[in-house]
Amino acid sequence: LRFIKKTLKNHAQEVVTVTRAGEMTLEQVFQSMNLTTYDLTVDMLDVHADRNTFHRFDKFNSKYNPIGESRLREVFLKTDNYINGSYFGRIIKEVASDLEESKYQNAELRLSIYGKSPDEWDKLADWAITNNVYSDNVRWLIQIPRLFDIFKSNKIISNFQQVLSNIFLPLFQATARPSAHPQLHRFLQYVIGLDSVDDESKPENPLIDKDVNAPEEWSDIDNPPYVYYLYYMWSNLTVLNHLRKERGMNMFVLRP
Repeated sequence: LRFIKKTLKNHAQEVVTVTRAGEMTLEQVFQSMNLTTYDLTVDMLDVHADRNTFHRFDKFNSKYNPIGESRLREVFLKTDNYINGSYFGRIIKEVASDLEESKYQNAELRLSIYGKSPDEWDKLADWAITNNVYSDNVRWLIQIPRLFDIFKSNKIISNFQQVLSNIFLPLFQATARPSAHPQLHRFLQYVIGLDSVDDESKPENPLIDKDVNAPEEWSDIDNPPYVYYLYYMWSNLTVLNHLRKERGMNMFVLRP
C-alpha cells in the first residue's frame, strides 16, 4: 500500500501498460478504476493470505490481484511487463531492506516460469540482475504453473515435451556453459528449487501405466495428471543436479 501510494504520487505520468486503446500512464490506470490515493486502504487491497487461501486455489488467485484487479497485478507484481518489472523489483528491494534491518528474518520468494517459450529463464534472470534484487536474506523458489491445456488450446505449443524443454533446456545449457547464459548462471546461484502450482482439488485420473503417452506424444487438449508433471520434473531435476554437483554448483530441490 505504501509503495503504491508513493509511486502514484511520484510517477503518475509514467506509461506503465498498453491496452487496445493505446498507452496508459499510472494515473490513467487508476482513473479507469475510479480510484485515487485517498481511496486506497489495506482492507481495500484485500491481499492478506489467510488460511483459506491454502485450501482454495480460486481464493489464492483472487488475493493475488490487488483490489481484485488483474491490471494492478500486471503493473506492480510482474517481472515481464511494459516497464520490464521495475516496480516489482523496487518492491522486493524494499522488502529485502526491511529483512536485512531486522537481521534474523529470511524470505523465500516465488517467481514463475511457465514453459511457454525457451527465453523465459533468460528474461527472468535479466530482470533479477538489472533490478539488483539480490539480498543475503532472500532465496528464490521457482513455481511452475500446470497450464499445458491452456497453452495447447491457444496453439502456443503442440506437445508436452515442448513445455519440458522450455523449462529445463536453458538450465542444462547454463550449467554446461555458464558463459552462454551469464545472467542466468548468476541468478541460479540463489535459486533453491522448483515448485508445481495449480488447483490440486481438480478431479483427475491419477493412474499412469506403461501405455501412457511419452511427453512428445502428449498432444491432447487435456492437461497431464499431477503425477505426470511431477515425474518429469523430478527426473529432469535429478539429471540436472548430477551435472551441477559434478561442476561444483548449487543443486535444486523439488518442493511441490
